[in-house]
Amino acid sequence: MELISDPRVKDVFDQYPTSVKAQLSNLRQLLLNTASEVAGLDKLEETLKWGEPSYLTKHGSTVRIDWKNKKPEQFAIYFKCASRLVNTFKTLYGDKFEFEGDRAIIFQLNAKIPEKELKHCISLALTYHKVKHLPLLGA
Repeated sequence: MELISDPRVKDVFDQYPTSVKAQLSNLRQLLLNTASEVAGLDKLEETLKWGEPSYLTKHGSTVRIDWKNKKPEQFAIYFKCASRLVNTFKTLYGDKFEFEGDRAIIFQLNAKIPEKELKHCISLALTYHKVKHLPLLGA
């Protein structure tokens, strides 16, 4: 898989507090590892949308990650709220994740991320336009 990365993304990561930077770097790496395992995903673009690190693919829905100063004990992975992604994730993993409406999965800074389940969510987002017509996105 080819990663096309906007250098401004590194600048955003460099501005996060140390504890946040470690968590978001781990989340970024999990996202990149997941993308590399998705069949047919040849190119991933890492850019900024709304000032947040964002990941785009040809057949996927944009995935963003960020930490907000107003909620310093948590960070999140964001999905397009008009999609069926978060509602599907709630059905599949409502007992594993904390959600923010229909747009995000929220993580506490000191909590362990359920990686297997999150990788599944990320892979569904990265292939969304191929699976959006399927019940539970083909999960």
